[in-house]
Amino acid sequence: MTNPWHRSFEGLLAQVPNPPVVAAGKLVRGIGLTLEAVGCQLPVGSQCMVQTIEGEIEAEVVGFGDDITYLMPTEAVRGIVPGSRVMPLNRDSGLAVGMGLLGRVVDGNGQPLDGLGAIVTDARVPTIKPPMNPLIRRPISHPMDVGVRAINALNTVGVGQRMGLFAGSGVGKSVLLGMMTRGSQADVVVVGLVGERGREVKEFIHDILTEEERQKAVVVAAPADTSPLMRLKGCETAVTIAEYFRDQGMNVLLLIDSLTRYAMAQREIALAVGEPPATKGYPPSVFARLPALVERAGNGGEGQGSITAFYTVLTEGDDLQDPIADAARAILDGHVVLSRKLADSGHYPAIDIEASISRVMPHVVSDEHLNQARRIRQVYSTYQQNRDLISIGAYSKGSDPRIDLSIRAEPAINAFLQQGFRQVLPYDESLEGMSALANGLGNG
Repeated sequence: MTNPWHRSFEGLLAQVPNPPVVAAGKLVRGIGLTLEAVGCQLPVGSQCMVQTIEGEIEAEVVGFGDDITYLMPTEAVRGIVPGSRVMPLNRDSGLAVGMGLLGRVVDGNGQPLDGLGAIVTDARVPTIKPPMNPLIRRPISHPMDVGVRAINALNTVGVGQRMGLFAGSGVGKSVLLGMMTRGSQADVVVVGLVGERGREVKEFIHDILTEEERQKAVVVAAPADTSPLMRLKGCETAVTIAEYFRDQGMNVLLLIDSLTRYAMAQREIALAVGEPPATKGYPPSVFARLPALVERAGNGGEGQGSITAFYTVLTEGDDLQDPIADAARAILDGHVVLSRKLADSGHYPAIDIEASISRVMPHVVSDEHLNQARRIRQVYSTYQQNRDLISIGAYSKGSDPRIDLSIRAEPAINAFLQQGFRQVLPYDESLEGMSALANGLGNG
């Protein structure tokens, strides 16, 4: 007799209009982050409730093996004993979305954290969607104003582009995200604060965003003290919300802080269910999920809006060859590198323009803009390459006209690249300043 489970899932559903309800199971083991249950055959991604001596906790199915179902709790595990009852959670699948999300702060499941009551939603959408046909997407053809002069002028971002902010800890990634939030002309800003300090959540909302800016923003918070499952969901929920607004025809700015914490959360889950580590302790599933998450951003099809995304990437020990940083560079449309050396010298934002690049900049700016930006980069790079010689007095003035020019221009270039934390410099104003600076450097 043919086993019915060998048929396709769609064919099975067609033949069984009302599938049987899955029976409750029980826990047989709990090690580290995972719980093991028997008698509860649920598909991966299903939600269930686990009874404990202190009440009930929610968990999600993250894997299976033989008769064992692996569960990952969404909160701290307390009061669980062998034989604890596991019950399937019957509720509408997907994430509740709608215009009522604007101005709100939610957790990784889309539930409100701000104490402002229930959120009025319009629909439910799946958190994981099939990949969009790349031929449907509109090309990136227009620049986007982010209010930061060094990016607007020298690393111009296009509407629908996906950029990375690469830096070590404490160099100013979160502050730069706040600057872009204030300076952006996007219709909606979706911020995912994932795996970072809980203190930063309130600071970002109350200190960085004004009341007017909060009304067009949605903040998804899953701090470092939440479970790895909630941190994983935090990123995916932020992207799903951004997709909803894009499908409504809006231009969305998506800020994820940070992509590294998303990868670490997936690593914790994968190692807990027995997936073998591959590259420096990261299992293969981590490198499969990163592009799947990043590719969801970008321009939509005709009649849809866009998602311009910035993902912060934490470089451990300021090592840009870190596995996550290296993988992110390959799948993003450019990167902005923040320098600890510049930050330590009081140069903010600490953008290293030599190491930063926007891959779509040639497609969204004029030839004149491109040439001016290239000229400023060349002069800046010349000074940096000869900085040690100049500092110790080993360079003799007049030996090289290029170095002479870089020494004269260095104060003006540094002043151009710096910007106050609360200062917003629009795109047109950034271009005017760049043009004046480049004209003062000559044609070289």
